[in-house]
Amino acid sequence: MQLKRRTFLATQLIALVVGILAGAAVTSHSAWGRQPLVAQAPSLPQAPIIPVQMPLTTGTFAKVAEAIKPAVININTVSKGGGPGGRTPFEEFFGEEFFRRFFGDVPERIPQRSLGSGVIIDPSGIALTNAHVVEKATEIEVITLDGSKHKAKLIGSDKKTDLAVLKLDEGKGKFAYARVGDSDKMQVGDWVIAVGSPFGLQSTVTAGIISAKARQLGQGPFDDFLQTDAAINPGNSGGPLVNMQGEVIGINTAIVAGGSGIGFAIPSNMARKIYTELSTKGRVTRGWLGVSIQPLTAELARSFGSKDTKGVLISDVVPDSPAGKAGLKPGDILLEFDGKKTEAPADLQRGVGFAAPGTDVKMKVLREGGEKTVDVKIGEAPDEREAQQRGSGGKAAPSALGLEVRPISPEVARQLNLKTSEGVIVARVDEGSPAAEAGIQRGDVIREINRQKVRSQADWERLVKDVKDGDRLTVLLQRGPMSLYVAFTVGRG
Repeated sequence: MQLKRRTFLATQLIALVVGILAGAAVTSHSAWGRQPLVAQAPSLPQAPIIPVQMPLTTGTFAKVAEAIKPAVININTVSKGGGPGGRTPFEEFFGEEFFRRFFGDVPERIPQRSLGSGVIIDPSGIALTNAHVVEKATEIEVITLDGSKHKAKLIGSDKKTDLAVLKLDEGKGKFAYARVGDSDKMQVGDWVIAVGSPFGLQSTVTAGIISAKARQLGQGPFDDFLQTDAAINPGNSGGPLVNMQGEVIGINTAIVAGGSGIGFAIPSNMARKIYTELSTKGRVTRGWLGVSIQPLTAELARSFGSKDTKGVLISDVVPDSPAGKAGLKPGDILLEFDGKKTEAPADLQRGVGFAAPGTDVKMKVLREGGEKTVDVKIGEAPDEREAQQRGSGGKAAPSALGLEVRPISPEVARQLNLKTSEGVIVARVDEGSPAAEAGIQRGDVIREINRQKVRSQADWERLVKDVKDGDRLTVLLQRGPMSLYVAFTVGRG
């Protein structure tokens, strides 16, 4: 009996010890399981949810599309015609819209109809579109969402930014219109929709995001495009790019030929400035500084005492210009314009171009290793025609050569499948000129003039600046994979 009692007590004791150990093990295991969650929680913040930019609550863009479509117009134009000749092989392959965006003027041909898009931004019938949509148009007809047709008048256009302003029915009607938003507030990744008439298919809506901002395509000093993957096709030009509040934050203007889902829009803040000037004055005035500038390479930076390549080097100053009067000199490196950094020539060109003439601006420059601030009063940019006459000095102007060329940007080189960006590309050939009769075509790349290499726009200008009427030019061209020589005598035709 005593033995059984001892055995029972021993069994109870063992059970108690095992229970305590098991409890400790469970508690310990539970604590180890919880501890990392508590410790890691502060380092794993939840991504913020912004419903206005994420139309996932309904899974549709229908409300935004419904709001903007009544303000979007289909634009039909009849353009001036001219001589015969049809399109060059380059134009056939890449399309006229590509050449319009990259090289401007199109050779005149027989009267032709074209399609584009636009957006009404004022109830009186003021609309924005691209300048190239209505360029040389003799008639402009607008079709609204309800199918009604309206006559439109061109108030003004600005080729440098590819924007134009139209007035429908002489401003006598009442129209649905869209609000113009703030493009600076848009961020990469924000949802947008593009609305227009691609291939004449009116009120087509496509959706995507802002893929990039401040894109430069080599079109000129005012390049500052929004890039989007919302599908943009021929006929979308001039239509709106719209945010999720139904505001216009861009005017669709360009596509990458052969590129899927790569389109570009003019930011609404730029469009607003151009629209204001065109609607009030009929033209755009731009600031003028009066300097020749170039990028700051590493070698030039060392030569001029700069620590890095951020800045713009002045290579020449026009006498009696705003820059000359302010004391700017060749060799100065411009670091800031009106409080904004100028890290590349395009930064300065945009800053000066959009500055109002007569504005007093402070500029920070690096001169002989030391920084200084210069005050300058911005002038008004001379008329392009006046500037051309001033620069020709009695020598052969571009019209005397019968053609106009542009530098080959990396983007253009890629689009035309060029192995190098050396040379200049023919942007326009005057009809009936010796260059046209010699067979030079828009899209040709000029590699040599009179057996001298043409590697850049500067080489071209140097080689043709002393050309006179009657001089003979031998030009080496690249046309697609072929190289060929042409020769012609310079003359005004």
